[in-house]
Amino acid sequence: MKFIFPPLYEEDGESCNNTGDSGTGSLSTVPEQGEEENGAEGKTTEPVRFGWVTGVMIRCMLNIWGVILFLRLSWITSQAGILLTWVIILMSVLVTSISSLSVSAIATNGRVSSGGGYFMISRTLGPEMGGPIGMVFSFANALGCALNTVGFSESVRDLLVEYNAVMVDEINDVRIVGTITVTVLLLISLAGMEWESKTQVLFFLVLMVTFANYFVGTFIPATPQKQSKGFFGYRVEIFVENLLPDWRGSEGNFFQMFAIFFPSAIGILAGANISGDLKDPQTAIPKGTIMAIFSTTMSYLLISITAGEMNYSGPCEGLGCKLGWNFTKCEQSQSCSFGLSNSFQVLNLISGFGPLITAGLFAASLSSALAFLVSAPKVFQCLCRDNIYPYIGFFGKGYGKNDEPLRAYILTYFIALAFILIAQLNVIAPLISNFFLCSYALINFSCFHASITNSPGWRPSFKYYSKWTALFGSIISVVLMFLLTWWAALITFGIILFLFGYVTYKKPEVNWGSSVQAGTYNMALSYSVSLSSVADHAAGLGKMKPNTLVMGFKTNWQECSPSSVENYVNTIYDTFDSNYGVCILRMMDGLDITEELQCEGVCAWNVLGFSLERWVRVLHPVTALLCLCDSKPGIRTVFQNKQGKKNIDVYWISDDGGLTLLVPYLLTRRKRWRRSKVRVFVIGQQMMVLLRRFRLDVHDVIVITDSERPPFSKNLNRFEDSIAGFRLREGQQAEGPAHQERTEGPWKISDKQMDSERKVRLNEIIRRNSKHAALVLVSVPVPQGGCPSSLYMAWLDALSCGLHCPILLIRGNQQNVLTFYCQ
Repeated sequence: MKFIFPPLYEEDGESCNNTGDSGTGSLSTVPEQGEEENGAEGKTTEPVRFGWVTGVMIRCMLNIWGVILFLRLSWITSQAGILLTWVIILMSVLVTSISSLSVSAIATNGRVSSGGGYFMISRTLGPEMGGPIGMVFSFANALGCALNTVGFSESVRDLLVEYNAVMVDEINDVRIVGTITVTVLLLISLAGMEWESKTQVLFFLVLMVTFANYFVGTFIPATPQKQSKGFFGYRVEIFVENLLPDWRGSEGNFFQMFAIFFPSAIGILAGANISGDLKDPQTAIPKGTIMAIFSTTMSYLLISITAGEMNYSGPCEGLGCKLGWNFTKCEQSQSCSFGLSNSFQVLNLISGFGPLITAGLFAASLSSALAFLVSAPKVFQCLCRDNIYPYIGFFGKGYGKNDEPLRAYILTYFIALAFILIAQLNVIAPLISNFFLCSYALINFSCFHASITNSPGWRPSFKYYSKWTALFGSIISVVLMFLLTWWAALITFGIILFLFGYVTYKKPEVNWGSSVQAGTYNMALSYSVSLSSVADHAAGLGKMKPNTLVMGFKTNWQECSPSSVENYVNTIYDTFDSNYGVCILRMMDGLDITEELQCEGVCAWNVLGFSLERWVRVLHPVTALLCLCDSKPGIRTVFQNKQGKKNIDVYWISDDGGLTLLVPYLLTRRKRWRRSKVRVFVIGQQMMVLLRRFRLDVHDVIVITDSERPPFSKNLNRFEDSIAGFRLREGQQAEGPAHQERTEGPWKISDKQMDSERKVRLNEIIRRNSKHAALVLVSVPVPQGGCPSSLYMAWLDALSCGLHCPILLIRGNQQNVLTFYCQ
């Protein structure tokens, strides 16, 4: 897709097309996500892309609804009671909700490629932390596949026992069924994302029917057969009896119940893990993930309270006798196979039609297992391709239009199979809880660290997050790791530290622009500004290479000698030729603090060997304005005043790599300008699309619709009067005399070179809209070849005249300082 804008300025050899490449080059083309070029045939192939419903929400819901819901939630309720079960559910949801907000913030801070959680952490915290967590996260997803496969196998085993069809014994039957199941799931995954997605939709429909069947069953009066197994329907006395905990067995404690339940809430990254297969990850991931968390949380709360309100499994001297049933004998002999505490099939008993619950259990466990089986290879493939660790690149190869990691699928299959052979759900669940809590801790810390570094590159379009909630989510995840299984937490952190040490030692050659680098940049910038109190010493700024020329406006250009104007404009030309940006600051009352700056050592570097007048400064981008904002108290400028709620108006006529938009954004991050509102004026609707991708906090975007109207005659006459002394006389318009005149005075202007209406008209628009602004920024026109210096100065004067606020004529060097792609 190309963004083509009607140029306000006729620019020599330069179009006003915009793109958002990943860091270098021009902004001329933006490839649509999902389009790939086929080099052999020159055709584009369209890989399968998913929206936020099927790609994220349904996938996350299916991954969250798993075997724990059907096989352990009622049992946890019997142990912890309804109140503590709700505490367990809400604690789990608190961790995952905070993590989902952090994920949404990171996912909307630039394009998210394939790799999900690993991609987000590594591009935020750098390869040192991203590499270890990528390993752990891939392994955790493989364990998730094993957990749900074992849950499915347990259900099949229970059916075999019910019909006296045991193959070997209870443990080995789980292993046999699990091996067959994970093999079938592997074949579905190898068939491609299209088939996998269709299978997930089918599972989702089955689950919807299952839930409807369950809640309808709660209102059907209990039959004597159901009452004999402890189900009595809605009864207040049962609800009161099951409110408080009744710990039983060696696993009867709060944190053990939390460890077993928590894997039922970990599916929040199922959509993010296939981010490379989404149509619009920045919109789909936040919307789909949050909707999935809300929906599944409500289902957990409702099922736990309904199961606890209708089922009883205590001795006869308790509530059972009052309800007409004696459970004392089986309780004393510990042979009860029914009730909340003894049966994992309570939901089957409550529902209107039991087999549908079994179908729902199969759908939930298989869909979760399939989602984990797909997620682990996708994450691992991204890790392999980053070349952070040796000997794993073999698994990064992709196949087909969706770049499927078939080799990584096989590796995940064998890892999952190894844990399936354990064949015990309650053993695998705490291990998964540990690994996912570690992942969530790192995701939340990534969001927190990126926020506190105050990096200009941290501009997530998702605003409903807080750095402090992210920090809390990170801390609580680590605390829960040690409270659940302290030895597993120590092993996990030991592995991460080892992998972290390896990456730190190897120092991979990557340039992701991490928050760690952003912190270093901000520290360097702060120290650079603090050099204002240090005497000037041929030390410079080390590796900080200046690339922007900042200069004042030459207000006396009409009265001074033509050679002085020629030198001034040639300096701007030389700046463009040297691939430097340029900023020209004009203020009605002037601003000449050169002597003060030189005495105080404020931002006064003379580099590049330019032979310039004293008002010229060559600086790192935007350092000049920040110096004006932060200069010593003895040097007062308008930039040091509190601006209140005034506007900063940006007339973004043509893109320059983003410097025109970055400067006002950085100014609003300073204390005195923080309440200022940025308004961007553009020509054409297309630039609004590009502006949204830059994720800047712009208060208003206004499309200029009347720029092609001719200017008022009085303003046009004023412009012509300003250059009257520089015009070629009527007799000199012939080719011969004109050539001689230009040789003697290259600043002379011919009739053919007059191009003023657009500049004058734009000034009228600026004065109409920005007369009360605190600062106005306008794109500097790039002149055509052979443009006389006097005409160019007249253009600059026409653009910036008539304003009482500072006006900054600005243009970057076409190298991107604003991006919407993560590398």
